[in-house]
Amino acid sequence: MERTIPVQVLTAADPGQPAPTLYLLNGASGGTDITNWYSQTDVVAFFWNQNVNVVTPVDGAFSYYTDWQRDDPALGRNRWETFLTRELPPIIDTTLRTSGVNAIAGVSMSATSALNLVIAAPHLYAGVAAYSGCASTSDSAGRAYVRLVLERGDADPRNMWGPDDDPAWYDHDVVRNAEGLRGKAIYLSSGTGLPGSAEAVTGAVTADKLVTKVDQIVLGGMIEAATNACTHQLADRLTQLDIPAEVDFRPTGVHTWAYWQEDLHKSWPLLATALGVR
Repeated sequence: MERTIPVQVLTAADPGQPAPTLYLLNGASGGTDITNWYSQTDVVAFFWNQNVNVVTPVDGAFSYYTDWQRDDPALGRNRWETFLTRELPPIIDTTLRTSGVNAIAGVSMSATSALNLVIAAPHLYAGVAAYSGCASTSDSAGRAYVRLVLERGDADPRNMWGPDDDPAWYDHDVVRNAEGLRGKAIYLSSGTGLPGSAEAVTGAVTADKLVTKVDQIVLGGMIEAATNACTHQLADRLTQLDIPAEVDFRPTGVHTWAYWQEDLHKSWPLLATALGVR
């Protein structure tokens, strides 16, 4: 992409032995604002004593962490699949002297990305976790979801995967290409969009706090309801193909970080096993 990409790294607890790597992707903002793993969750404390390297790019807003067909006037050049599967891993492996075993996890926009990256580079990843994402990209609902994400960045989806009938939309549809996940440790999760514990108003009630909570419940609820339908779609397809996956459909919860922190904790045993972390 002809630019420097900032990367946040948590190093493994035991520097004396090679450790695996978890690539942990941010959501639609790319982690460039406060909506990221480091600001919104306990990721540092959670991995403090784990023998795993955790690597998170801080860039890629509204990019779907994919290789775009054309440069975009709003987002510039995006070659994220190339960066994440070919350029960054050798640097991480050499610099941190890793074991060469990797897994990847993503949230919201990057949940789709994480699944697609595993299909694109199956040799690279032993496991994948996708939290509150939409794996379908080629049907009308899936394309509409992608457009809504890209509209937030004033980006043109035609610059990413071409017009609606371009094969690239099908090539990045994880439901259609789910066979590519066979043999990987897979974790999927989503809430229903109904208010849960994170939507409770605590402490002193102010007008600003109420407005924030209402927005979280209404907008976050609608988004999570959509990702819930998408996640069911992928889970059903994996069942049809007899591909094992651990799936957590939470009975409540909107599209917000409190639940994704829980998802990360719940998925870690599966990912740790795939990575060989004891």
